Amino acid sequence: MSWGGPGFVIAIIAISTFGWIVNNWIRAKHGYELEDEWGGKSKKRDNSEAKAETQRLKAENNELNEKLDMMQDRMIVLEKIVTDRGYSLSDEINALRDIPGKPNTDAGVPLSINTKTKA
Repeated sequence: MSWGGPGFVIAIIAISTFGWIVNNWIRAKHGYELEDEWGGKSKKRDNSEAKAETQRLKAENNELNEKLDMMQDRMIVLEKIVTDRGYSLSDEINALRDIPGKPNTDAGVPLSINTKTKA
């Protein structure tokens, strides 16, 4: 291996890159700030922030699940109302009241709209 050849330059670059990766791995493992390739620092996300966001998302998920369960219960009730025999039975009774060709015998009490009452 010659000291001035391209292999030596590539070896130095590889060793430097490997050292940088190992350094960042050790820093990340122990919770220190990481360095980027320009020497700047990138802060590790605080664990309490992540936990707070997780708790918020879990609460929202539970709320949405409860709403969904409530809507499913309401839909079941509505399906029972529509498919219930009593619902269609009342429509059939109303249809029988107005049979064409058959006079309505139960006309009720006539209103006296034209009669005037003297006070």
